[in-house]
Amino acid sequence: MNSLIVVGGGLAGCEAAWQSAQKGITVSLCEMRPMRQTPAHTTDQLAELVCSNSFGSDMADSASGLLKAEIRRFDSLILQAAAESAVPAGKALAVDRTKFAEIITQRIEAHPLITVHREEITSIPNSPTIIATGPLTSETLAKEIATLSGKEHLYFYDAVSPIVAIDSINMDIVYRANRYTKGESEEGDYLNCPLNKEQYQTFVTTLKEAEQFSLKQFEQEDEHFFEMCLPIEALARRGEQAMAFGPMRPVGLTDPHTGRRPYAVVQLRQDNLAGTLYNIVGFQTNLKWSEQQRVFRTIPGLENAEFVRYGMMHRNTYLNSPILLEPTMQWRTRPDLFFAGQIIGVEGYIGNAATGLIAGINAARFLHGETPLTLPNTTMLGALCHYITHAEPKNFQPMKANFGLMPPLEQKIRHKQARYQAYTERALHDLEQAIKEMTLKP
Repeated sequence: MNSLIVVGGGLAGCEAAWQSAQKGITVSLCEMRPMRQTPAHTTDQLAELVCSNSFGSDMADSASGLLKAEIRRFDSLILQAAAESAVPAGKALAVDRTKFAEIITQRIEAHPLITVHREEITSIPNSPTIIATGPLTSETLAKEIATLSGKEHLYFYDAVSPIVAIDSINMDIVYRANRYTKGESEEGDYLNCPLNKEQYQTFVTTLKEAEQFSLKQFEQEDEHFFEMCLPIEALARRGEQAMAFGPMRPVGLTDPHTGRRPYAVVQLRQDNLAGTLYNIVGFQTNLKWSEQQRVFRTIPGLENAEFVRYGMMHRNTYLNSPILLEPTMQWRTRPDLFFAGQIIGVEGYIGNAATGLIAGINAARFLHGETPLTLPNTTMLGALCHYITHAEPKNFQPMKANFGLMPPLEQKIRHKQARYQAYTERALHDLEQAIKEMTLKP
């Protein structure tokens, strides 16, 4: 019987294992937790979310929404679980992280062709394998991958935001609203902490002067942050207005107490189905925990905030994929070896799951003696896989789904939303054609 090893029980690994098993492949899914924990995880659940609980925009004419639409077409396990554990988040898809991980764990463990092994894999198996160990790949396995590649693997730093209890938030100051009133709830799905100019300037100064955790020696030698997860204190050092034009931008958020737009706003997003926990949007940080309390409690409305999880930063590893991988997610010199997820340089939960989906489908096709699937660049997933495997190696950086990756339309469209809609229509049409061709190829 055809069999496959999947290393890593995160979003990419679970999606890869599911897709392969659904196509008749016997899968051994190896996850080292809880035998060996990572610096960021806290449970033994598969697909535990350690950063945000948001999967990004779910609007059809957004890059994130298009990528979701594409992998829904392949019956993505990750999106099935996300739909069942969704919490209010305006036009975005956000989940109760505990329920989400529980659903994934239950589905994977109940699948008749998937066996979960709780063990650390320290070397690359010689049989058909998908490696989806993510940015927190164990040091031993990372060295094995580096040896296989013949190149030094790259790395960057990632950080997560703190979570606070809603009953500790001062709702006499904080108000509910979505930008430009978008969202399912009339009140709004986000909590907003308004700041005037003086409060904002004081906050920036306090933040820049706050004490951070020191980095280990090997980390100090090459501090390299990924822009999408830049610690808030690092952003503050870029200039006084950096945060006001970033995570604290006030556009579309009128304060009902004053009838005016604040100078700056700190937003909080629901983190669990019960609505008792909220994460501070865009406030990933490496401040010491005592400093997080001191600094973030200067934000209006968070004076008595109870922190149920502090922000933190950790080292993340990823491959120089343009040198090493094919768009099918296969290792260029070993076609039975696949990589997927954040370790290949994709950013965002859905990007991770989507590359796991491609790896899982192609591993199954490889084992069945079929031609691997390469999606056209006119699809969002095809464009993302093409970028990851064709970018300039010297300047390669992790990438999330965006319309800039896709080939231009035959006819120029000036209006942005109309242009995005045209990209979406073309992508979904070409995806259907690719699926039809896939079913015909031997």
